[in-house]
Amino acid sequence: MICAQVIGNDATITIGGQSGNFQLNVMLPVIAFNLLQSLELLGIGCRNLADHALAGFRVNRERIGDALEQNPILVTALNPVIGYEKGAAIAKKAYAEGRSVLDVAAE
Repeated sequence: MICAQVIGNDATITIGGQSGNFQLNVMLPVIAFNLLQSLELLGIGCRNLADHALAGFRVNRERIGDALEQNPILVTALNPVIGYEKGAAIAKKAYAEGRSVLDVAAE
C-alpha cells in the first residue's frame, strides 16, 4: 500500500513540476505535500520492515557456503586457463549433479 501511495505521489509531483514557468510554480504546495508524505510513509515502512520482518533474522553460514560452492560463476575464474567450453561443461555437470563446482573441476 505504501508503494502504491508513493507511486501516486510521484505522478502528482511529476505533473506539478510540469505546471510551472521558470521559478514560478503554483503547484509547489502540492509538490511539497506529496514529497513529505512519501518521505514519511517510506520511513514508517522501513521501520516496520526492520522491526517486524527483519528483526531476528540469523545468517545461515553453512547454507551460504554450500550455495557459494555450487555457484556456476566460479568457473569464470577458470576460463582463461581451461577455456570457455570446458568451463561451461564443468558448470553444467556440477549443476546437474548438485555438486560443488570446485569438486567437479578437480575431478
